[in-house]
Amino acid sequence: MNRPLITFTTDFGPAAPAVCRGVMYGIAPDALIIDINHQVPRYSIREGAGTLAFALPYMPVGVHVAVVDPGVGTERRGVALKVARGDILVGPDNGLFMPAATRLGGVIAAHALENRDLMLPVITSSFHGRDIFAPIAAHLAMGTPIEAVGPALDPTSLVRLEEPRPAIRDGLLESQIVHILIFGNLTFAGTTADLERAIGPLSPGRRVTLEFPAHGDRPAVTESTVWERTFGSVPLGASLLMEDSEGHLSLADNQGNAAERLGLTRDRPVRIRPA
Repeated sequence: MNRPLITFTTDFGPAAPAVCRGVMYGIAPDALIIDINHQVPRYSIREGAGTLAFALPYMPVGVHVAVVDPGVGTERRGVALKVARGDILVGPDNGLFMPAATRLGGVIAAHALENRDLMLPVITSSFHGRDIFAPIAAHLAMGTPIEAVGPALDPTSLVRLEEPRPAIRDGLLESQIVHILIFGNLTFAGTTADLERAIGPLSPGRRVTLEFPAHGDRPAVTESTVWERTFGSVPLGASLLMEDSEGHLSLADNQGNAAERLGLTRDRPVRIRPA
């Protein structure tokens, strides 16, 4: 692209991203800034990581700054990561970038953000998105080499999130809710292949039962539904278990909100078995 490209993802809500964009435009006035999502659930590094892994492979090669940073102001590192596709990822070293980095070919260089000349003159303890990450991302988009941001790091030292994994048991699949989409669709750890290994072939209309054991102060929930290809395959308001656009298992209501209806939240365990 002729213009410097920066994508921007945070859990900041509506106002703070505009301040960061102002900082970036002050350094890179011709930049194209693509806002991916500023409504990541507050403090949810995993949700932010999922957003980046979902979106960045479809973005042009560029600089991608993301801030979901409950450890702001602590000893956690700020990093710039170069990936095999050619992009640079800028933000906190808390696991936020690693799933997306893998989808972009893997980290080939990592540097700590320590060059104060590339930051704002005053560094606060609570707004590193404005003071550190936004200006450094803008400088990188304008051609500053990644080596200039600070010393090299061993990529194996980068923080990685623990990835939930499904477990295949005798006649059932044990998993958990890893994401809840804006429509209330529930995304589970695991794929169609995992579920078929647990309960056998899945054909449209096959009935399945999802059991959500009691969790904390939440009572157990059971949902009987069908395996289908897409939302419109079931009546309006009915539920279905399906494979989502990223290849993961998903429970959804046709034009409804399954999470709200069932009172379910992220990290809730689930067992999926034949009906």
